[in-house]
Amino acid sequence: MATVRRVSVPLDAYVLHRYDWSETSLILDLFTRARGRVTVAAKGAKRPYSQLRSVLLPFQRIAATIGKQVEDAQSDVVTLRSAEWAGLDATPVLPPARLFAGFYLNELLMKLLARGDAHPALFDGYAGTLRSLAVSDDFSEQIGLRAFELVLLKAVGLLPDLDRVTATQRRLVPESAYQWVGDRGLVDADASSPAARLPGSDLLEIDAALRDNNLGALQVACATRLDRLKPVLRALVHYHLGSPTLRTREVMRDARKLLAPSLLPSLPPGGEVG
Repeated sequence: MATVRRVSVPLDAYVLHRYDWSETSLILDLFTRARGRVTVAAKGAKRPYSQLRSVLLPFQRIAATIGKQVEDAQSDVVTLRSAEWAGLDATPVLPPARLFAGFYLNELLMKLLARGDAHPALFDGYAGTLRSLAVSDDFSEQIGLRAFELVLLKAVGLLPDLDRVTATQRRLVPESAYQWVGDRGLVDADASSPAARLPGSDLLEIDAALRDNNLGALQVACATRLDRLKPVLRALVHYHLGSPTLRTREVMRDARKLLAPSLLPSLPPGGEVG
Protein backbone atom coordinates (compact mmCIF):
# COMPACT_ATOMS: atom_id res chain seq x y z
CA MET A 1 0.00 0.00 0.00
CA ALA A 2 1.35 3.40 -0.94
CA THR A 3 2.23 5.72 1.92
CA VAL A 4 0.49 9.08 1.86
CA ARG A 5 2.76 11.90 3.00
CA ARG A 6 1.28 14.98 4.58
CA VAL A 7 2.50 18.11 2.87
CA SER A 8 2.93 21.17 5.07
CA VAL A 9 1.60 24.28 3.37
CA PRO A 10 3.64 27.44 4.06
CA LEU A 11 1.78 30.02 6.11
CA ASP A 12 1.80 33.72 5.33
CA ALA A 13 3.11 35.21 8.57
CA TYR A 14 4.71 38.10 10.43
CA VAL A 15 6.92 37.96 13.53
CA LEU A 16 5.18 39.74 16.41
CA HIS A 17 7.55 38.92 19.26
CA ARG A 18 10.68 36.86 19.91
CA TYR A 19 12.78 35.83 22.88
CA ASP A 20 15.68 33.52 23.60
CA TRP A 21 14.94 29.86 24.20
CA SER A 22 18.51 28.59 24.38
CA GLU A 23 21.97 29.69 23.28
CA THR A 24 21.11 28.91 19.68
CA SER A 25 17.31 28.95 19.45
CA LEU A 26 14.37 31.35 19.67
CA ILE A 27 10.72 31.25 20.66
CA LEU A 28 8.59 33.44 18.38
CA ASP A 29 5.00 34.54 18.23
CA LEU A 30 3.90 34.57 14.60
CA PHE A 31 0.78 36.24 13.26
CA THR A 32 -0.41 34.01 10.42
CA ARG A 33 -3.25 34.53 7.99
CA ALA A 34 -4.57 30.98 8.16
CA ARG A 35 -4.04 30.07 11.82
CA GLY A 36 -3.94 33.35 13.70
CA ARG A 37 -1.28 33.77 16.37
CA VAL A 38 1.04 30.78 16.62
CA THR A 39 4.00 30.24 18.97
CA VAL A 40 6.95 28.47 17.37
CA ALA A 41 10.41 27.29 18.33
CA ALA A 42 13.08 28.26 15.80
CA LYS A 43 15.89 25.83 16.54
CA GLY A 44 19.34 27.06 15.57
CA ALA A 45 18.04 30.47 14.50
CA LYS A 46 20.70 32.29 16.54
CA ARG A 47 23.63 30.46 15.01
CA PRO A 48 25.94 32.84 13.09
CA TYR A 49 25.34 31.21 9.71
CA SER A 50 21.64 30.42 10.07
CA GLN A 51 19.60 31.73 7.14
CA LEU A 52 16.79 32.39 9.60
CA ARG A 53 18.68 35.29 11.22
CA SER A 54 17.80 37.65 8.38
CA VAL A 55 14.29 36.25 7.90
CA LEU A 56 12.75 36.19 11.39
CA LEU A 57 12.49 39.95 11.77
CA PRO A 58 9.47 42.12 12.58
CA PHE A 59 7.38 43.84 9.89
CA GLN A 60 8.45 41.64 6.98
CA ARG A 61 6.13 39.01 5.59
CA ILE A 62 7.46 35.48 5.56
CA ALA A 63 6.31 32.08 4.34
CA ALA A 64 6.61 29.81 7.39
CA THR A 65 6.26 26.04 7.56
CA ILE A 66 5.55 24.59 10.98
CA GLY A 67 5.77 21.06 12.28
CA LYS A 68 4.88 19.08 15.37
CA GLN A 69 4.61 20.16 18.96
CA VAL A 70 7.88 20.75 20.81
CA GLU A 71 8.26 18.15 23.56
CA ASP A 72 10.50 20.13 25.91
CA ALA A 73 8.63 23.43 25.69
CA GLN A 74 5.20 24.74 26.53
CA SER A 75 2.32 22.66 25.21
CA ASP A 76 1.27 25.25 22.62
CA VAL A 77 4.73 25.64 21.06
CA VAL A 78 5.32 23.99 17.68
CA THR A 79 8.50 23.60 15.67
CA LEU A 80 9.33 26.09 12.93
CA ARG A 81 10.52 23.88 10.09
CA SER A 82 11.38 26.63 7.62
CA ALA A 83 10.84 30.30 6.89
CA GLU A 84 11.48 32.35 3.78
CA TRP A 85 11.21 36.04 3.04
CA ALA A 86 8.08 36.78 0.98
CA GLY A 87 9.80 39.42 -1.16
CA LEU A 88 9.93 43.20 -1.33
CA ASP A 89 6.49 43.54 -2.94
CA ALA A 90 4.89 41.96 0.14
CA THR A 91 7.28 43.60 2.61
CA PRO A 92 7.58 47.38 2.53
CA VAL A 93 10.42 48.69 4.67
CA LEU A 94 9.37 50.77 7.67
CA PRO A 95 11.53 53.89 8.07
CA PRO A 96 13.03 54.48 11.54
CA ALA A 97 10.43 57.15 12.31
CA ARG A 98 7.63 54.56 12.00
CA LEU A 99 9.17 51.68 13.95
CA PHE A 100 7.50 52.57 17.24
CA ALA A 101 4.14 52.66 15.46
CA GLY A 102 4.84 49.19 14.08
CA PHE A 103 5.75 47.85 17.51
CA TYR A 104 2.54 49.40 18.86
CA LEU A 105 0.54 47.32 16.35
CA ASN A 106 2.43 44.20 17.40
CA GLU A 107 1.82 44.84 21.09
CA LEU A 108 -1.90 45.26 20.51
CA LEU A 109 -2.03 41.94 18.65
CA MET A 110 -0.05 40.17 21.36
CA LYS A 111 -2.38 41.44 24.08
CA LEU A 112 -5.78 41.23 22.38
CA LEU A 113 -5.55 38.33 19.90
CA ALA A 114 -5.87 34.83 21.35
CA ARG A 115 -3.60 32.07 20.08
CA GLY A 116 -5.06 30.02 17.26
CA ASP A 117 -7.80 32.56 16.52
CA ALA A 118 -7.60 33.06 12.75
CA HIS A 119 -8.80 36.35 11.24
CA PRO A 120 -7.76 36.67 7.58
CA ALA A 121 -9.29 40.15 7.29
CA LEU A 122 -7.33 41.29 10.35
CA PHE A 123 -4.12 39.88 8.84
CA ASP A 124 -4.82 41.78 5.63
CA GLY A 125 -5.54 44.92 7.66
CA TYR A 126 -2.23 44.57 9.48
CA ALA A 127 -0.36 44.13 6.19
CA GLY A 128 -2.16 47.13 4.69
CA THR A 129 -1.37 49.26 7.73
CA LEU A 130 2.33 48.40 7.46
CA ARG A 131 2.25 49.47 3.82
CA SER A 132 0.64 52.75 4.84
CA LEU A 133 3.18 53.35 7.61
CA ALA A 134 6.05 52.78 5.19
CA VAL A 135 5.11 55.94 3.28
CA SER A 136 3.34 57.97 5.97
CA ASP A 137 4.05 61.24 7.71
CA ASP A 138 3.17 61.86 11.36
CA PHE A 139 -0.47 62.72 10.63
CA SER A 140 -0.96 59.74 8.31
CA GLU A 141 0.60 57.48 10.94
CA GLN A 142 -2.08 58.46 13.43
CA ILE A 143 -4.79 57.77 10.84
CA GLY A 144 -3.36 54.32 10.18
CA LEU A 145 -3.17 53.46 13.87
CA ARG A 146 -6.75 54.52 14.56
CA ALA A 147 -8.04 52.51 11.60
CA PHE A 148 -6.13 49.41 12.70
CA GLU A 149 -7.43 49.71 16.26
CA LEU A 150 -10.96 49.63 14.87
CA VAL A 151 -10.22 46.62 12.63
CA LEU A 152 -8.63 44.74 15.53
CA LEU A 153 -11.37 45.49 18.04
CA LYS A 154 -14.00 44.38 15.55
CA ALA A 155 -12.14 41.17 14.69
CA VAL A 156 -11.82 40.04 18.31
CA GLY A 157 -15.42 40.91 19.16
CA LEU A 158 -14.74 43.95 21.34
CA LEU A 159 -16.28 46.57 19.06
CA PRO A 160 -20.00 47.30 19.40
CA ASP A 161 -22.13 47.73 16.31
CA LEU A 162 -21.49 51.30 15.22
CA ASP A 163 -24.82 51.75 13.47
CA ARG A 164 -27.05 51.44 16.55
CA VAL A 165 -27.34 52.27 20.25
CA THR A 166 -25.96 49.22 22.06
CA ALA A 167 -28.56 48.80 24.83
CA THR A 168 -31.69 49.36 22.74
CA GLN A 169 -30.40 48.38 19.28
CA ARG A 170 -32.02 51.56 17.97
CA ARG A 171 -30.53 52.77 14.69
CA LEU A 172 -28.30 55.82 14.92
CA VAL A 173 -29.55 59.14 13.62
CA PRO A 174 -26.87 60.91 11.53
CA GLU A 175 -27.72 64.32 13.01
CA SER A 176 -27.65 63.14 16.64
CA ALA A 177 -24.64 62.83 18.96
CA TYR A 178 -23.52 59.70 20.80
CA GLN A 179 -20.90 58.62 23.30
CA TRP A 180 -18.78 55.51 23.33
CA VAL A 181 -18.43 54.05 26.84
CA GLY A 182 -16.24 51.00 27.45
CA ASP A 183 -18.67 48.84 29.44
CA ARG A 184 -21.87 50.12 27.79
CA GLY A 185 -21.00 50.50 24.12
CA LEU A 186 -22.72 53.32 22.23
CA VAL A 187 -25.12 55.47 24.22
CA ASP A 188 -27.08 58.64 23.55
CA ALA A 189 -24.97 61.69 24.33
CA ASP A 190 -25.35 62.91 27.90
CA ALA A 191 -24.27 66.45 28.71
CA SER A 192 -23.27 65.37 32.23
CA SER A 193 -20.91 62.65 30.97
CA PRO A 194 -17.22 63.45 30.35
CA ALA A 195 -17.03 60.99 27.44
CA ALA A 196 -16.29 62.48 24.03
CA ARG A 197 -19.28 63.11 21.78
CA LEU A 198 -19.37 61.57 18.30
CA PRO A 199 -21.88 62.52 15.58
CA GLY A 200 -24.01 59.70 14.28
CA SER A 201 -22.85 60.49 10.74
CA ASP A 202 -19.22 59.81 11.79
CA LEU A 203 -20.07 56.47 13.32
CA LEU A 204 -22.18 55.36 10.36
CA GLU A 205 -19.39 56.11 7.88
CA ILE A 206 -16.87 54.19 9.98
CA ASP A 207 -19.32 51.30 10.33
CA ALA A 208 -19.83 51.09 6.56
CA ALA A 209 -16.07 50.92 5.92
CA LEU A 210 -15.64 48.20 8.55
CA ARG A 211 -18.47 46.11 7.13
CA ASP A 212 -16.91 46.33 3.65
CA ASN A 213 -13.44 45.39 5.00
CA ASN A 214 -12.22 48.48 3.15
CA LEU A 215 -9.09 49.71 4.92
CA GLY A 216 -8.64 52.65 2.56
CA ALA A 217 -12.17 53.91 3.15
CA LEU A 218 -11.74 53.39 6.89
CA GLN A 219 -8.56 55.45 6.90
CA VAL A 220 -10.35 58.23 5.01
CA ALA A 221 -13.19 58.12 7.56
CA CYS A 222 -10.68 58.36 10.41
CA ALA A 223 -8.71 61.20 8.81
CA THR A 224 -11.41 63.85 9.16
CA ARG A 225 -12.34 62.74 12.68
CA LEU A 226 -8.92 62.08 14.18
CA ASP A 227 -9.19 64.52 17.08
CA ARG A 228 -12.51 63.01 18.18
CA LEU A 229 -11.56 59.38 17.60
CA LYS A 230 -8.18 59.22 19.30
CA PRO A 231 -9.32 59.76 22.92
CA VAL A 232 -12.32 57.49 22.42
CA LEU A 233 -10.28 54.62 20.99
CA ARG A 234 -7.48 55.05 23.50
CA ALA A 235 -9.98 54.76 26.35
CA LEU A 236 -11.60 51.71 24.73
CA VAL A 237 -8.27 49.94 24.16
CA HIS A 238 -7.19 50.59 27.75
CA TYR A 239 -10.54 49.37 29.04
CA HIS A 240 -10.20 46.02 27.28
CA LEU A 241 -6.51 45.64 28.10
CA GLY A 242 -7.17 46.30 31.77
CA SER A 243 -3.93 48.29 31.88
CA PRO A 244 -3.41 52.04 31.55
CA THR A 245 -0.03 51.90 29.82
CA LEU A 246 1.30 49.95 26.86
CA ARG A 247 4.96 48.98 26.88
CA THR A 248 5.53 50.69 23.53
CA ARG A 249 4.49 54.04 24.99
CA GLU A 250 6.69 53.56 28.06
CA VAL A 251 9.73 52.81 25.92
CA MET A 252 9.06 55.80 23.71
CA ARG A 253 8.81 58.15 26.68
CA ASP A 254 12.01 56.76 28.19
CA ALA A 255 13.83 57.09 24.86
CA ARG A 256 12.81 60.72 24.55
CA LYS A 257 14.35 61.42 27.94
CA LEU A 258 17.66 59.83 26.97
CA LEU A 259 18.12 60.83 23.34
CA ALA A 260 18.13 64.08 21.45
CA PRO A 261 14.69 64.82 19.92
CA SER A 262 16.25 64.88 16.45
CA LEU A 263 17.09 61.18 16.78
CA LEU A 264 13.47 60.17 17.40
CA PRO A 265 10.31 60.39 15.34
CA SER A 266 8.25 63.48 15.92
CA LEU A 267 5.00 62.88 17.76
CA PRO A 268 1.53 64.37 17.71
CA PRO A 269 0.29 66.54 20.58
CA GLY A 270 0.43 64.48 23.76
CA GLY A 271 3.85 63.07 22.94
CA GLU A 272 2.99 59.39 22.68
CA VAL A 273 2.87 56.73 20.02
CA GLY A 274 -0.64 55.33 19.61
